[in-house]
Amino acid sequence: MALPPRNHRISLDDAIALIGRHRAATAATEVQAHAFAKDQLLDVLNQPRCQGLRLYYARGTDSAPTLVAVGMDQDGNDLTSGTLLEFAMPCPPFCSAANALNT
Repeated sequence: MALPPRNHRISLDDAIALIGRHRAATAATEVQAHAFAKDQLLDVLNQPRCQGLRLYYARGTDSAPTLVAVGMDQDGNDLTSGTLLEFAMPCPPFCSAANALNT
């Protein structure tokens, strides 16, 4: 199914509220975020036919939460024969310095 047009951009205040609700519902020691390297994200996004990015919730062999990233075409279909990413760097321990989104 094709994805409807949508502006995914939000304000910092909206991001703070969204993240704050998640942080309030989870323990501080739980994974709060994941990071991917820019060059590898661009590998996914620059694939022929890629029109967006889908992030799947996943678990490693140690049951730790992670994400799997896959490009998607204009119809919203995953580009499973292309570049996929995993082993996102979890926060903690790979966290940003304190800022409005993580404190």
